[in-house]
Amino acid sequence: MQRELLIYNTVNRKKEKFEAIKPPFVGLYVCGPTVYGDAHLGHARPAITFDILFRYLQHLGYKVRYVRNITDVGHLENDADEGEDKIAKKARLEQLEPMEVVQYFSDRYHENMESLNVLKPSIEPRASGHIIEQQSMINAIFEKGYAYESDGNVYFDVEKYSKDHQYGKLSGRVLEDLQCNTRDLEGQDEKRNPADFALWKKAKPEHIMRWPSQWSDGFPGWHLECSAMSTKYLGQEFDIHGGGMDLLFPHHESEICQSTAANGKESVKYWMHNNMITINGQKMGKSLGNFITLEEFFEGKHEALEKAYSPMTVRFFILQAHYRSTVDFSNEALQASEKGMQRLLTAVQNLAKIVTGDNSSINVDQLSGKCYEAINDDMNTPILISHLFDGVKMINNLIEGKASVTAEDFEKLKKLYHNFVFEILGLKPEEESNSDDGKMKEVVDLMLTLRMQAKEDKNWAMADKIRDELQNLGFVIKDKKDGFEWEIK
Repeated sequence: MQRELLIYNTVNRKKEKFEAIKPPFVGLYVCGPTVYGDAHLGHARPAITFDILFRYLQHLGYKVRYVRNITDVGHLENDADEGEDKIAKKARLEQLEPMEVVQYFSDRYHENMESLNVLKPSIEPRASGHIIEQQSMINAIFEKGYAYESDGNVYFDVEKYSKDHQYGKLSGRVLEDLQCNTRDLEGQDEKRNPADFALWKKAKPEHIMRWPSQWSDGFPGWHLECSAMSTKYLGQEFDIHGGGMDLLFPHHESEICQSTAANGKESVKYWMHNNMITINGQKMGKSLGNFITLEEFFEGKHEALEKAYSPMTVRFFILQAHYRSTVDFSNEALQASEKGMQRLLTAVQNLAKIVTGDNSSINVDQLSGKCYEAINDDMNTPILISHLFDGVKMINNLIEGKASVTAEDFEKLKKLYHNFVFEILGLKPEEESNSDDGKMKEVVDLMLTLRMQAKEDKNWAMADKIRDELQNLGFVIKDKKDGFEWEIK
Protein backbone atom coordinates (compact mmCIF):
# COMPACT_ATOMS: atom_id res chain seq x y z
CA MET A 1 0.00 0.00 0.00
CA GLN A 2 1.51 3.33 -1.06
CA ARG A 3 1.99 5.77 1.83
CA GLU A 4 4.40 8.21 0.15
CA LEU A 5 2.79 11.64 0.02
CA LEU A 6 3.63 13.81 -2.97
CA ILE A 7 3.11 17.58 -2.75
CA TYR A 8 3.20 20.07 -5.60
CA ASN A 9 5.75 22.66 -4.49
CA THR A 10 5.00 26.04 -6.05
CA VAL A 11 8.67 27.06 -5.76
CA ASN A 12 9.90 24.15 -7.89
CA ARG A 13 6.68 23.76 -9.89
CA LYS A 14 6.70 20.00 -9.53
CA LYS A 15 5.49 17.26 -7.23
CA GLU A 16 7.95 16.37 -4.50
CA LYS A 17 8.02 13.58 -1.94
CA PHE A 18 7.01 15.00 1.42
CA GLU A 19 9.73 14.65 4.03
CA ALA A 20 9.30 16.45 7.33
CA ILE A 21 12.17 18.62 8.54
CA LYS A 22 11.90 17.25 12.09
CA PRO A 23 9.76 14.09 12.02
CA PRO A 24 7.36 13.18 13.50
CA PHE A 25 6.63 16.91 13.96
CA VAL A 26 5.21 18.88 11.01
CA GLY A 27 4.88 22.67 10.94
CA LEU A 28 1.98 23.91 8.80
CA TYR A 29 1.19 27.61 8.35
CA VAL A 30 -1.83 28.84 6.37
CA CYS A 31 -2.88 32.42 5.72
CA GLY A 32 -6.27 32.93 7.30
CA PRO A 33 -8.96 35.54 6.60
CA THR A 34 -8.99 39.30 6.95
CA VAL A 35 -12.02 39.60 9.21
CA TYR A 36 -13.92 42.65 8.00
CA GLY A 37 -16.90 40.86 6.45
CA ASP A 38 -18.73 37.54 6.29
CA ALA A 39 -16.87 34.54 4.89
CA HIS A 40 -17.80 33.58 1.34
CA LEU A 41 -17.26 30.51 -0.83
CA GLY A 42 -13.76 31.70 -1.73
CA HIS A 43 -12.80 31.58 1.96
CA ALA A 44 -14.13 28.03 2.25
CA ARG A 45 -11.74 26.63 -0.33
CA PRO A 46 -8.38 27.21 1.42
CA ALA A 47 -9.95 26.28 4.76
CA ILE A 48 -11.16 22.93 3.36
CA THR A 49 -8.04 22.30 1.26
CA PHE A 50 -5.66 22.60 4.19
CA ASP A 51 -8.10 20.89 6.53
CA ILE A 52 -7.72 17.83 4.29
CA LEU A 53 -3.92 18.13 4.47
CA PHE A 54 -4.05 18.57 8.27
CA ARG A 55 -6.30 15.54 8.62
CA TYR A 56 -4.23 13.34 6.31
CA LEU A 57 -0.87 14.21 7.88
CA GLN A 58 -2.34 13.20 11.24
CA HIS A 59 -3.73 10.03 9.66
CA LEU A 60 -0.19 9.19 8.52
CA GLY A 61 0.98 9.49 12.12
CA TYR A 62 2.56 12.96 12.13
CA LYS A 63 2.20 15.40 15.01
CA VAL A 64 1.04 18.56 13.26
CA ARG A 65 1.27 22.09 14.61
CA TYR A 66 -1.20 23.88 12.36
CA VAL A 67 -1.04 27.67 12.57
CA ARG A 68 -3.73 29.69 10.77
CA ASN A 69 -3.62 33.42 11.39
CA ILE A 70 -6.32 36.07 11.64
CA THR A 71 -5.47 39.32 9.82
CA ASP A 72 -6.85 42.16 11.91
CA VAL A 73 -4.51 45.04 11.02
CA GLY A 74 -2.37 46.29 8.16
CA HIS A 75 -4.34 44.89 5.20
CA LEU A 76 -4.95 48.04 3.16
CA GLU A 77 -7.69 48.51 0.59
CA ASN A 78 -5.57 48.11 -2.55
CA ASP A 79 -3.47 45.22 -1.14
CA ALA A 80 -0.42 47.46 -1.56
CA ASP A 81 1.02 50.16 0.70
CA GLU A 82 -1.64 52.85 0.38
CA GLY A 83 -5.33 53.25 1.14
CA GLU A 84 -7.35 52.73 4.29
CA ASP A 85 -7.05 49.69 6.53
CA LYS A 86 -9.94 47.37 5.59
CA ILE A 87 -10.97 46.72 9.18
CA ALA A 88 -10.53 50.36 10.24
CA LYS A 89 -12.72 51.44 7.32
CA LYS A 90 -15.46 49.00 8.36
CA ALA A 91 -15.20 50.27 11.95
CA ARG A 92 -15.47 53.91 10.83
CA LEU A 93 -18.52 53.23 8.67
CA GLU A 94 -20.26 51.22 11.40
CA GLN A 95 -19.13 53.56 14.21
CA LEU A 96 -17.49 50.68 16.08
CA GLU A 97 -14.12 49.97 17.62
CA PRO A 98 -11.93 48.03 15.14
CA MET A 99 -11.66 45.11 17.57
CA GLU A 100 -15.46 44.93 17.73
CA VAL A 101 -15.43 44.36 13.98
CA VAL A 102 -12.67 41.77 14.35
CA GLN A 103 -14.45 39.90 17.12
CA TYR A 104 -17.82 39.86 15.37
CA PHE A 105 -16.56 38.56 12.04
CA SER A 106 -14.05 36.19 13.66
CA ASP A 107 -16.91 34.58 15.57
CA ARG A 108 -18.98 34.26 12.39
CA TYR A 109 -16.01 32.81 10.50
CA HIS A 110 -15.51 30.20 13.22
CA GLU A 111 -19.21 29.29 13.11
CA ASN A 112 -18.98 28.81 9.34
CA MET A 113 -15.85 26.65 9.68
CA GLU A 114 -17.54 24.49 12.31
CA SER A 115 -20.53 24.03 9.97
CA LEU A 116 -18.14 22.94 7.21
CA ASN A 117 -16.50 20.50 9.67
CA VAL A 118 -13.14 22.25 9.33
CA LEU A 119 -10.94 21.31 12.26
CA LYS A 120 -9.65 24.08 14.49
CA PRO A 121 -5.96 24.93 13.97
CA SER A 122 -3.45 24.24 16.73
CA ILE A 123 -2.80 27.98 17.08
CA GLU A 124 -4.77 30.92 15.63
CA PRO A 125 -2.71 34.09 16.23
CA ARG A 126 -3.84 37.62 15.42
CA ALA A 127 -1.55 40.15 13.80
CA SER A 128 -2.47 42.84 16.34
CA GLY A 129 -1.26 40.57 19.15
CA HIS A 130 2.22 40.26 17.67
CA ILE A 131 3.34 43.85 17.13
CA ILE A 132 6.50 43.32 19.23
CA GLU A 133 7.52 40.30 17.15
CA GLN A 134 6.97 42.26 13.95
CA GLN A 135 9.03 45.20 15.18
CA SER A 136 11.78 42.79 16.20
CA MET A 137 11.82 41.27 12.71
CA ILE A 138 12.06 44.75 11.15
CA ASN A 139 15.11 45.44 13.32
CA ALA A 140 16.69 42.17 12.16
CA ILE A 141 16.07 43.15 8.53
CA PHE A 142 17.63 46.55 9.22
CA GLU A 143 20.70 44.87 10.70
CA LYS A 144 21.13 42.79 7.53
CA GLY A 145 20.89 45.94 5.42
CA TYR A 146 17.63 45.21 3.59
CA ALA A 147 15.38 47.89 5.12
CA TYR A 148 15.38 51.69 5.09
CA GLU A 149 13.36 54.41 6.75
CA SER A 150 11.59 57.22 4.93
CA ASP A 151 9.64 59.84 6.92
CA GLY A 152 8.56 57.37 9.59
CA ASN A 153 7.82 54.60 7.10
CA VAL A 154 10.02 51.52 6.76
CA TYR A 155 10.37 49.79 3.41
CA PHE A 156 12.02 46.58 2.26
CA ASP A 157 14.82 47.18 -0.26
CA VAL A 158 13.89 44.71 -3.00
CA GLU A 159 16.67 45.77 -5.37
CA LYS A 160 19.39 45.16 -2.78
CA TYR A 161 17.80 41.83 -1.82
CA SER A 162 17.68 40.70 -5.45
CA LYS A 163 21.44 41.20 -5.76
CA ASP A 164 22.06 38.71 -2.96
CA HIS A 165 19.10 36.32 -3.34
CA GLN A 166 16.76 35.03 -6.02
CA TYR A 167 13.70 37.27 -6.19
CA GLY A 168 10.43 36.02 -7.70
CA LYS A 169 10.77 32.35 -6.75
CA LEU A 170 7.04 31.75 -6.46
CA SER A 171 5.61 34.02 -9.13
CA GLY A 172 8.46 34.02 -11.64
CA ARG A 173 8.32 37.83 -11.65
CA VAL A 174 11.45 39.72 -12.67
CA LEU A 175 12.38 42.87 -10.77
CA GLU A 176 13.14 44.82 -13.94
CA ASP A 177 9.64 44.12 -15.25
CA LEU A 178 8.10 45.24 -11.97
CA GLN A 179 10.07 48.47 -12.09
CA CYS A 180 8.77 49.21 -15.59
CA ASN A 181 5.16 48.19 -14.96
CA THR A 182 4.46 49.43 -11.43
CA ARG A 183 1.91 52.21 -11.59
CA ASP A 184 2.45 55.44 -9.69
CA LEU A 185 0.68 55.54 -6.34
CA GLU A 186 0.42 58.14 -3.65
CA GLY A 187 3.48 57.82 -1.43
CA GLN A 188 5.66 56.06 -4.02
CA ASP A 189 8.13 58.96 -3.87
CA GLU A 190 9.01 57.73 -0.37
CA LYS A 191 10.37 54.52 -1.89
CA ARG A 192 13.74 53.99 -3.50
CA ASN A 193 12.16 51.56 -5.89
CA PRO A 194 8.48 51.12 -6.91
CA ALA A 195 8.76 47.37 -6.11
CA ASP A 196 9.74 48.03 -2.47
CA PHE A 197 7.03 47.15 0.04
CA ALA A 198 6.16 48.46 3.49
CA LEU A 199 7.39 46.83 6.67
CA TRP A 200 6.00 49.66 8.84
CA LYS A 201 3.66 52.49 7.91
CA LYS A 202 3.43 55.83 9.65
CA ALA A 203 -0.20 56.35 10.64
CA LYS A 204 -1.99 59.36 9.25
CA PRO A 205 -3.88 61.49 11.79
CA GLU A 206 -7.22 59.84 10.94
CA HIS A 207 -5.82 56.28 11.15
CA ILE A 208 -7.42 54.51 14.13
CA MET A 209 -5.15 51.50 14.57
CA ARG A 210 -1.63 52.55 15.56
CA TRP A 211 1.22 51.50 17.83
CA PRO A 212 4.33 53.34 19.03
CA SER A 213 7.67 52.42 17.48
CA GLN A 214 11.18 53.87 17.10
CA TRP A 215 10.21 54.97 13.59
CA SER A 216 6.73 56.44 14.14
CA ASP A 217 3.33 55.83 15.60
CA GLY A 218 2.06 53.46 12.99
CA PHE A 219 1.23 49.89 12.06
CA PRO A 220 2.97 46.90 10.45
CA GLY A 221 2.87 46.03 6.78
CA TRP A 222 0.44 43.29 5.78
CA HIS A 223 3.16 40.94 4.51
CA LEU A 224 5.20 41.17 7.71
CA GLU A 225 2.66 39.59 10.04
CA CYS A 226 2.86 36.10 8.53
CA SER A 227 6.66 36.08 8.56
CA ALA A 228 6.72 37.13 12.22
CA MET A 229 4.01 34.76 13.42
CA SER A 230 5.21 31.71 11.47
CA THR A 231 8.71 32.23 12.89
CA LYS A 232 7.40 32.61 16.44
CA TYR A 233 5.31 29.44 16.43
CA LEU A 234 7.07 27.19 13.90
CA GLY A 235 10.68 28.37 14.02
CA GLN A 236 13.00 29.80 11.38
CA GLU A 237 12.48 26.71 9.22
CA PHE A 238 9.21 24.82 8.88
CA ASP A 239 7.58 22.36 6.53
CA ILE A 240 4.54 23.74 4.69
CA HIS A 241 3.11 27.20 3.99
CA GLY A 242 -0.28 27.32 2.31
CA GLY A 243 -2.81 29.80 1.03
CA GLY A 244 -4.84 30.87 -1.96
CA MET A 245 -3.30 31.45 -5.38
CA ASP A 246 -4.24 35.13 -5.10
CA LEU A 247 -1.72 35.49 -2.25
CA LEU A 248 1.20 34.17 -4.29
CA PHE A 249 2.19 37.70 -5.34
CA PRO A 250 2.87 40.00 -3.65
CA HIS A 251 2.06 38.54 -0.23
CA HIS A 252 3.94 35.24 -0.23
CA GLU A 253 6.73 36.56 -2.42
CA SER A 254 7.30 39.31 0.13
CA GLU A 255 7.21 36.79 2.96
CA ILE A 256 10.11 34.92 1.39
CA CYS A 257 12.11 38.15 1.14
CA GLN A 258 11.43 39.14 4.74
CA SER A 259 12.12 35.77 6.32
CA THR A 260 15.26 35.14 4.27
CA ALA A 261 16.59 38.62 5.05
CA ALA A 262 15.85 38.41 8.79
CA ASN A 263 16.86 34.79 9.41
CA GLY A 264 19.62 34.40 6.83
CA LYS A 265 17.90 31.39 5.27
CA GLU A 266 14.63 30.43 3.63
CA SER A 267 11.93 29.37 6.05
CA VAL A 268 9.54 27.21 4.03
CA LYS A 269 10.28 23.81 2.49
CA TYR A 270 7.00 23.35 0.59
CA TRP A 271 4.76 26.16 -0.71
CA MET A 272 1.20 25.05 -1.53
CA HIS A 273 -1.48 27.17 -3.21
CA ASN A 274 -5.11 26.34 -3.85
CA ASN A 275 -6.79 27.79 -6.93
CA MET A 276 -9.78 30.10 -7.04
CA ILE A 277 -13.54 29.73 -6.93
CA THR A 278 -14.99 31.44 -9.99
CA ILE A 279 -18.45 32.63 -10.94
CA ASN A 280 -19.09 33.00 -14.67
CA GLY A 281 -15.36 32.50 -15.16
CA GLN A 282 -14.36 35.41 -12.90
CA LYS A 283 -12.72 35.09 -9.48
CA MET A 284 -15.27 35.25 -6.68
CA GLY A 285 -14.27 37.85 -4.11
CA LYS A 286 -15.26 40.85 -2.02
CA SER A 287 -13.24 43.31 -4.11
CA LEU A 288 -15.22 42.35 -7.22
CA GLY A 289 -18.58 42.35 -5.45
CA ASN A 290 -19.55 38.99 -6.98
CA PHE A 291 -19.28 36.84 -3.89
CA ILE A 292 -21.91 34.70 -2.18
CA THR A 293 -21.47 34.34 1.57
CA LEU A 294 -21.52 30.95 3.23
CA GLU A 295 -24.59 31.96 5.22
CA GLU A 296 -26.37 32.73 1.95
CA PHE A 297 -25.45 29.27 0.66
CA PHE A 298 -26.70 27.58 3.81
CA GLU A 299 -29.97 29.56 3.81
CA GLY A 300 -30.52 29.91 0.05
CA LYS A 301 -30.83 33.68 0.38
CA HIS A 302 -29.11 34.98 -2.76
CA GLU A 303 -30.53 35.69 -6.18
CA ALA A 304 -27.97 33.41 -7.84
CA LEU A 305 -29.03 30.42 -5.75
CA GLU A 306 -31.92 28.17 -6.75
CA LYS A 307 -32.13 26.67 -3.25
CA ALA A 308 -30.25 26.35 0.03
CA TYR A 309 -27.18 24.12 0.07
CA SER A 310 -26.05 22.42 3.25
CA PRO A 311 -22.50 22.86 4.60
CA MET A 312 -21.60 19.27 3.69
CA THR A 313 -22.87 19.80 0.14
CA VAL A 314 -20.59 22.85 -0.15
CA ARG A 315 -17.66 20.85 1.26
CA PHE A 316 -18.27 17.94 -1.13
CA PHE A 317 -18.62 20.37 -4.06
CA ILE A 318 -15.17 21.81 -3.32
CA LEU A 319 -13.59 18.37 -2.87
CA GLN A 320 -14.80 17.19 -6.27
CA ALA A 321 -12.16 19.35 -7.95
CA HIS A 322 -8.41 19.11 -7.40
CA TYR A 323 -7.27 21.91 -5.11
CA ARG A 324 -4.98 23.34 -7.83
CA SER A 325 -7.85 23.55 -10.34
CA THR A 326 -10.39 26.36 -10.55
CA VAL A 327 -13.95 25.58 -9.47
CA ASP A 328 -16.75 27.41 -11.26
CA PHE A 329 -19.90 27.95 -9.25
CA SER A 330 -23.17 26.70 -10.69
CA ASN A 331 -26.43 25.44 -9.20
CA GLU A 332 -26.21 22.38 -11.42
CA ALA A 333 -22.80 21.41 -10.03
CA LEU A 334 -23.93 21.95 -6.44
CA GLN A 335 -27.07 19.88 -6.94
CA ALA A 336 -25.02 17.09 -8.53
CA SER A 337 -22.70 17.24 -5.51
CA GLU A 338 -25.70 17.03 -3.19
CA LYS A 339 -26.95 13.86 -4.86
CA GLY A 340 -23.48 12.32 -5.06
CA MET A 341 -22.70 12.96 -1.42
CA GLN A 342 -26.03 11.53 -0.31
CA ARG A 343 -25.35 8.40 -2.37
CA LEU A 344 -21.95 8.01 -0.72
CA LEU A 345 -23.23 8.55 2.82
CA THR A 346 -26.17 6.20 2.21
CA ALA A 347 -23.76 3.49 1.13
CA VAL A 348 -21.73 3.94 4.31
CA GLN A 349 -24.93 3.71 6.35
CA ASN A 350 -25.93 0.57 4.47
CA LEU A 351 -22.71 -1.23 5.43
CA ALA A 352 -24.64 -2.41 8.49
CA LYS A 353 -26.92 -4.47 6.21
CA ILE A 354 -24.10 -6.60 4.79
CA VAL A 355 -23.99 -10.26 5.78
CA THR A 356 -20.52 -11.87 5.77
CA GLY A 357 -19.70 -15.29 4.36
CA ASP A 358 -16.90 -17.82 3.96
CA ASN A 359 -15.22 -16.20 0.96
CA SER A 360 -14.73 -12.80 -0.71
CA SER A 361 -15.51 -12.07 -4.33
CA ILE A 362 -14.42 -8.44 -3.91
CA ASN A 363 -10.87 -7.09 -3.55
CA VAL A 364 -10.88 -4.65 -0.62
CA ASP A 365 -7.07 -4.36 -0.55
CA GLN A 366 -7.04 -3.25 -4.18
CA LEU A 367 -9.69 -0.59 -3.49
CA SER A 368 -7.77 0.61 -0.45
CA GLY A 369 -4.55 0.85 -2.46
CA LYS A 370 -6.25 2.97 -5.11
CA CYS A 371 -7.67 5.32 -2.49
CA TYR A 372 -4.27 5.86 -0.85
CA GLU A 373 -2.63 6.26 -4.23
CA ALA A 374 -5.08 9.06 -5.08
CA ILE A 375 -4.74 11.00 -1.82
CA ASN A 376 -0.95 10.58 -1.88
CA ASP A 377 -0.83 12.05 -5.38
CA ASP A 378 -0.90 15.69 -4.25
CA MET A 379 -4.24 15.23 -2.45
CA ASN A 380 -6.21 14.23 -5.53
CA THR A 381 -9.63 14.22 -3.86
CA PRO A 382 -11.70 13.90 -7.10
CA ILE A 383 -9.91 10.66 -8.01
CA LEU A 384 -10.23 9.45 -4.43
CA ILE A 385 -13.96 10.13 -4.51
CA SER A 386 -14.31 8.26 -7.82
CA HIS A 387 -12.68 5.20 -6.23
CA LEU A 388 -15.01 5.46 -3.24
CA PHE A 389 -17.94 5.42 -5.67
CA ASP A 390 -16.50 2.27 -7.26
CA GLY A 391 -16.66 0.83 -3.77
CA VAL A 392 -20.30 1.92 -3.46
CA LYS A 393 -21.08 -0.51 -6.29
CA MET A 394 -19.35 -3.23 -4.27
CA ILE A 395 -21.42 -2.37 -1.20
CA ASN A 396 -24.68 -2.46 -3.17
CA ASN A 397 -23.75 -5.81 -4.74
CA LEU A 398 -22.98 -7.22 -1.29
CA ILE A 399 -26.33 -6.03 0.07
CA GLU A 400 -28.18 -7.53 -2.91
CA GLY A 401 -26.35 -10.85 -2.61
CA LYS A 402 -24.51 -10.43 -5.92
CA ALA A 403 -21.12 -10.53 -4.19
CA SER A 404 -19.68 -12.05 -1.03
CA VAL A 405 -17.23 -10.93 1.65
CA THR A 406 -15.51 -12.56 4.60
CA ALA A 407 -15.75 -11.08 8.09
CA GLU A 408 -12.08 -10.03 7.89
CA ASP A 409 -12.51 -8.21 4.57
CA PHE A 410 -15.75 -6.66 5.78
CA GLU A 411 -13.91 -5.07 8.72
CA LYS A 412 -11.32 -3.72 6.28
CA LEU A 413 -14.10 -2.27 4.13
CA LYS A 414 -15.76 -0.56 7.10
CA LYS A 415 -12.44 0.87 8.27
CA LEU A 416 -11.63 2.07 4.75
CA TYR A 417 -14.86 4.07 4.46
CA HIS A 418 -14.66 5.39 7.99
CA ASN A 419 -11.11 6.63 7.43
CA PHE A 420 -11.61 8.23 4.04
CA VAL A 421 -15.19 9.51 4.20
CA PHE A 422 -15.22 10.81 7.76
CA GLU A 423 -11.65 11.18 9.03
CA ILE A 424 -9.83 12.38 5.88
CA LEU A 425 -12.49 13.97 3.65
CA GLY A 426 -14.22 15.27 6.76
CA LEU A 427 -17.77 14.55 5.66
CA LYS A 428 -20.46 13.89 8.24
CA PRO A 429 -24.14 13.00 8.27
CA GLU A 430 -26.14 16.18 8.65
CA GLU A 431 -29.10 16.85 10.90
CA GLU A 432 -31.90 15.66 8.67
CA SER A 433 -34.75 17.20 10.62
CA ASN A 434 -33.44 20.73 10.11
CA SER A 435 -32.57 20.43 6.46
CA ASP A 436 -34.39 20.30 3.15
CA ASP A 437 -32.97 16.78 2.69
CA GLY A 438 -34.61 15.73 5.95
CA LYS A 439 -37.97 17.10 4.88
CA MET A 440 -37.61 15.35 1.52
CA LYS A 441 -36.88 12.05 3.27
CA GLU A 442 -40.00 12.42 5.39
CA VAL A 443 -42.15 13.11 2.30
CA VAL A 444 -40.72 10.17 0.28
CA ASP A 445 -41.09 7.81 3.24
CA LEU A 446 -44.71 8.94 3.65
CA MET A 447 -45.44 8.38 -0.06
CA LEU A 448 -43.94 4.89 0.03
CA THR A 449 -45.86 4.05 3.20
CA LEU A 450 -49.06 5.07 1.40
CA ARG A 451 -47.96 2.86 -1.50
CA MET A 452 -47.57 -0.13 0.84
CA GLN A 453 -51.05 0.55 2.19
CA ALA A 454 -52.40 0.71 -1.38
CA LYS A 455 -50.80 -2.67 -2.13
CA GLU A 456 -52.35 -4.18 1.00
CA ASP A 457 -55.71 -2.82 -0.19
CA LYS A 458 -54.98 -4.36 -3.62
CA ASN A 459 -55.20 -0.88 -5.13
CA TRP A 460 -52.52 -1.74 -7.70
CA ALA A 461 -53.21 1.29 -9.86
CA MET A 462 -52.50 3.70 -7.00
CA ALA A 463 -49.41 1.72 -5.90
CA ASP A 464 -48.00 1.77 -9.44
CA LYS A 465 -48.79 5.47 -9.87
CA ILE A 466 -46.86 6.43 -6.69
CA ARG A 467 -43.91 4.27 -7.75
CA ASP A 468 -43.86 5.65 -11.31
CA GLU A 469 -44.14 9.28 -10.22
CA LEU A 470 -41.28 8.90 -7.74
CA GLN A 471 -39.14 7.17 -10.37
CA ASN A 472 -39.85 9.99 -12.82
CA LEU A 473 -38.50 12.42 -10.18
CA GLY A 474 -35.24 10.47 -9.97
CA PHE A 475 -35.87 8.10 -7.06
CA VAL A 476 -34.91 4.41 -7.23
CA ILE A 477 -37.47 2.31 -5.32
CA LYS A 478 -36.59 -1.14 -3.95
CA ASP A 479 -39.34 -3.29 -2.46
CA LYS A 480 -38.23 -5.46 0.48
CA LYS A 481 -39.99 -8.25 2.34
CA ASP A 482 -40.34 -6.07 5.41
CA GLY A 483 -40.80 -2.67 3.75
CA PHE A 484 -38.92 -0.60 1.20
CA GLU A 485 -35.70 1.22 0.42
CA TRP A 486 -35.07 4.16 -1.86
CA GLU A 487 -32.23 6.32 -3.10
CA ILE A 488 -31.68 9.18 -5.50
CA LYS A 489 -30.19 8.35 -8.87
